Amino acid sequence: MPGENLSRDEARQRAELLSVDGYEVALDLRSAVEGPGEGTANPDTFRSVTTIRFRSTRPGASTFVDLIAPAVTSVTLNGTALDAAAVFDGSRIALDSLAAQNVLVVDAQCAYSRTGEGMHRFVDPEDGEVYLYTQYEPADARRVFANFEQPDLKAPYRFEVTAPEGWTVWSNSPAENPRDSEKDGVWRFGETQPISTYITAVVAGPYHYETDLYTRTLDDGSVLEIPLGAMCRKGLARHFDADDIFLVTKQGLDFFHDRFDYPYPFGKYDQAFVPEYNIGAMENPGCVTFREEYIFRGKVTQASYERRANTILHEMAHMWFGDLVTMVWWDDLWLKESFADFMGAYASVGATRFTNGWVTFANNRKAWAYRADQLPSTHPVTADIRDLEDAKLNFDGITYAKGASVLKQLVAYAGEEAFLEGARRYFKRHAYGNTRLGDLLSVLEETSGRDMVAWSRLWLETTGVNSLTPMATYDAADRITELAIVQDGEILRPHRVAVGLYRHEGPESGLVRYARAEVDVSGPRTVVTELVGGERPDLILVNDDDLTYCKIRFDEGSLETLRAHLGDIADPMARALCWSSLWSLTRDALMPARDFVDLVLRFAGRESDIGVLQMLHTWTHTALVHYAAPAWRAEGGRLLAQGALRELRLAEPGSQHQLTWARFFAAVAASAADRQLLSGLLAGTAKIDGLEVDQELRWAFLEPLAAQGVADEAMIAAELVRDDTASGKRHEVRALAARPSAEVKRVAWARVVESDTLSNALVGATISGFAQAGQRELLAPYAARYFEMIERVWDERSIQIGMDVVRGLFPSLQDARTTLATTDAWLSAHESAPPALRRLVLEARDDLSRAARAQARDASA
Repeated sequence: MPGENLSRDEARQRAELLSVDGYEVALDLRSAVEGPGEGTANPDTFRSVTTIRFRSTRPGASTFVDLIAPAVTSVTLNGTALDAAAVFDGSRIALDSLAAQNVLVVDAQCAYSRTGEGMHRFVDPEDGEVYLYTQYEPADARRVFANFEQPDLKAPYRFEVTAPEGWTVWSNSPAENPRDSEKDGVWRFGETQPISTYITAVVAGPYHYETDLYTRTLDDGSVLEIPLGAMCRKGLARHFDADDIFLVTKQGLDFFHDRFDYPYPFGKYDQAFVPEYNIGAMENPGCVTFREEYIFRGKVTQASYERRANTILHEMAHMWFGDLVTMVWWDDLWLKESFADFMGAYASVGATRFTNGWVTFANNRKAWAYRADQLPSTHPVTADIRDLEDAKLNFDGITYAKGASVLKQLVAYAGEEAFLEGARRYFKRHAYGNTRLGDLLSVLEETSGRDMVAWSRLWLETTGVNSLTPMATYDAADRITELAIVQDGEILRPHRVAVGLYRHEGPESGLVRYARAEVDVSGPRTVVTELVGGERPDLILVNDDDLTYCKIRFDEGSLETLRAHLGDIADPMARALCWSSLWSLTRDALMPARDFVDLVLRFAGRESDIGVLQMLHTWTHTALVHYAAPAWRAEGGRLLAQGALRELRLAEPGSQHQLTWARFFAAVAASAADRQLLSGLLAGTAKIDGLEVDQELRWAFLEPLAAQGVADEAMIAAELVRDDTASGKRHEVRALAARPSAEVKRVAWARVVESDTLSNALVGATISGFAQAGQRELLAPYAARYFEMIERVWDERSIQIGMDVVRGLFPSLQDARTTLATTDAWLSAHESAPPALRRLVLEARDDLSRAARAQARDASA
């Protein structure tokens, strides 16, 4: 629609003109269940009446209010009715002749969403119940009510929601008279603190709801009480472990109160686990929303619980970083996301049972950052965000994981207490306001005494990742005469790093650290004088303890040690860093993919950290599918399947390692015997001691059988009968699309590309099933069709669905040289295509180019 893509310049001009005193939003959601309601002629829409009180610095000026809606019934500005048809263009309402004090009332019909953007409506296939929730970031509140959709026009809100009988409604503030609301269906909520549009929230439906209470005595002797709530669909209630969610929540509130010295500012703390959610979670103050996959329907590993805890703590950190203090515009998205990502790991280690959180961060989150920072679309942590399409794509590995990694380096560089004191001053100085980069740097400079402007210029305002490589010389007695760290990269940065020296101390102790030194690395070469004179190590680990953000490289002696003894490294963090570095060598085509596969086959079975093991499985599968030479893929797949089955049988019965190896075996099963075992485990005719084949594991076994032509439509339908739930439906859709049939692929493609009837969750499931690595020939005809359709899909569909289609259907499984040429031709012919679309295609092209280099390297081995 014209004007839907708000630009930074437009937002800046509007912020200079306006200040907002408050919103009153009335939503009638009865049509979600009952069909057309009052003022609503369409069951796919709901009535939204918004009253905005705002001031203008220039009486007589013009502006606009944002609203994406099928229809506007009326617009009244300062008591004068405007011609709705004339002032509303589908995404904006033009406002002329503003007064100094203004009251705007917009009565509109807004649309329920099936894409996870705006007011999402979900019908549970299990019981027919309807559930609603909102998701707005970065700019989808305008799909639910009229507003000034930019983060720096904060205001207090009052919500009133008319809901179907039997429903409960939640928003950012507590309901004022919930007992009366249950009787008449009208839910009125107290006024919020001043917050941005994108973090307002409504959750409504027959949710299962559990409560608890957090209490804390503050320094002044007063008692802070925070009512806690947690909710999910009724169909998931039997799986809902609210006690553990409340435990982590209380631990996090204690931790952040101790560190931030600023009491939680938003009253209650509800956490809603909602269906068909596009992201992990969203930090709406007082009403946080999460993807319901964090409610586990079957047995999962501790890594899954750790991820959930990390997400709970990430969103909680946002209550201060992002909600209390918010960036002016999306350029400084890092001011909330980088901090929350860092705080998720920091609080996990400091407050919960997940004390290995930094190992997970080093092995998982930073892998995301390293990948993103080597794409052509990489950008500084503090980015140049021209408009909302740019903003949508900026929720990426740079903004989250690289930013968090840089903050971890900042803590090492400035000191933990200086960092936390800076945060305390930042909250108190800018509470309920908006900030830019300089506002944070100034308080950190006060508390640390460091030159934060120079640090920011190198770390936050540039792109790229440095490589740090050790270079050692020894004397005749095998003592270190010099140990230097060589830094490579377009921009050389200051790094505070630890260098660890490891030696092999026999089969009992393994590879252990016997010396460590911290040093400030600057420039191309830095000598570590503290380690001179030490005995020759078997392994030199630069960036030991993972203090900085860099690629770790090895000297040849260390690399030989890892090839022979990687599994002997005693410390989980050191081991995770070595695995991550070896994966980086593989991605950079410096190590053949088959060598990485060999390391996994020899040493992954000894990995104690379950999160690291799961990441190794992901990397190894990527190595086989994308980086191995085509002529070796079948052999590599056979070796992986054999190795996975061996480790599955060796794993302790009933352990999380057994479960992890079972899932990996299913993903790489290659032979008739493998398929027979999976079929037997499903049928109950085969057993592995201790392995409980619950419903989620049944789908994990069935989907590869479908992809290999063993499980037909009837088998998949029978499985859905066993699991006729929303989760089961997603698995069914994925399995159906995975079958090796030209007709199946044609139907799956049409449902995603030619139709918009599928919800966001089913679009994702269909794409996942469609793109099977073992079906390259079957998918080949769609390579050309991809480039014919992506611009149309981008224009016609929501940004979220457009992103899913463009990323998910890129022909990455086809011949690299041919596909690269086709991609380059499209980019050349579509220079005027939307920048966000071109960015997605460029990223996919870069991944494919990297795969081609890796395949060539593997073939040469």
